[in-house]
Amino acid sequence: MRYGFVLPGGSALEQLELAVLADRSGWDGVFVWEGGYAIDAWSLLSAMAVRTEHVRLGTMLTPLPWRRPWKLAGQVATLDQLSAGRAILAVGLGAVDTGLGSYGEVTDRRTRAQLLDEGIDLLDGLWSGARTFDGTHHHLDLSDAVVEGPTLVQRPRVPIWVVGAKDRAASMQRVARCDGILPTTIGDGGARQSTPEELADVIQWLDDHGGRRPGFDVVVEGETEPGDASAVQPYAEAGATWWLETRWAESTPASLRARIEAGPARVT
Repeated sequence: MRYGFVLPGGSALEQLELAVLADRSGWDGVFVWEGGYAIDAWSLLSAMAVRTEHVRLGTMLTPLPWRRPWKLAGQVATLDQLSAGRAILAVGLGAVDTGLGSYGEVTDRRTRAQLLDEGIDLLDGLWSGARTFDGTHHHLDLSDAVVEGPTLVQRPRVPIWVVGAKDRAASMQRVARCDGILPTTIGDGGARQSTPEELADVIQWLDDHGGRRPGFDVVVEGETEPGDASAVQPYAEAGATWWLETRWAESTPASLRARIEAGPARVT
């Protein structure tokens, strides 16, 4: 089981210093929020890369349908180089929430799902050396480009984690071709993180369909107090491989620093 910390915000310098503290305090990963008009996640992660030594670095998460995949591919590759192979890319459809702002992006769920699938294919293709891509929404031709794209440190690619819902066939098929799942359950109240029991069903589905390969990650999140892994234990027993500490509300710089400095609540 690995343990990451999701930084809920703050200035670039504040988040950078918290990442350095996490690196020194036994955490295995640091993740930042990626929004529209906000602190740029990839610039921030790149700064973290050169100030840390151990933690994996990524977003939680990148709304891939609202990004130019070729630009993102270069940003992730840059982070992978600067961090000596510690980059992770977590992607999803992107939340349609007026509280996050409206930027004129596609909001239709079916279209966003298509863009997500094409984006994953395009990222994987570019990192594998492909020079062209011809999809429904994205078209790319680098066959005559005089500049080579950046190469990755990690092989065959930077791990891609994706949101997956067990009761949605297309969603799980998408998960099966990626490197990790952020398990979600969709009900009358919308999407939520799967329970440990639901997570066990998700893992069983992946095993039955050949989707859980060596190194595949199962990522859950929640909140713990120092030394108390009671919230983590059921997910660890169900098969989770990452616990992400998330404190989206009622957190202050002082409380975040104190929780990070105390280190992960590890399952023994």
